Amino acid sequence: MPETDDARASGELRIENAHRELLDQVLDKWSLSVLNELCERPCRFNDLRRAIPAVTQKSLTATLRRLERNGIVEREVVSSRPVAVEYRITPLGKTMRRPVDVLLEWATAHMPEIERARDAFDDGLD
Repeated sequence: MPETDDARASGELRIENAHRELLDQVLDKWSLSVLNELCERPCRFNDLRRAIPAVTQKSLTATLRRLERNGIVEREVVSSRPVAVEYRITPLGKTMRRPVDVLLEWATAHMPEIERARDAFDDGLD
């Protein structure tokens, strides 16, 4: 459901299920790493595996499928023998760059506060 003018005017933050589902799928653990690689250049699957060594084949496959399903990444067969597939970021995917940069800037600016909060919380668990 789209945000109403009243909700926007009151500063109310409304996150609908569709928003939550999309953000979960495109901002998860591996998606940002994949998008970071694909922003630079198209890549084959194994190039992505080498660039993100901690990701498993299963997780990378699932991540690429989610991104493709949401129109963020496209998959192209580039040769038939042997079959080679290349992934690239779509024009829609490129529009995510600025919002992600804003979130990263916020995280960088507030990381000391976040670390202090984490330490205080962890100390309270002892």
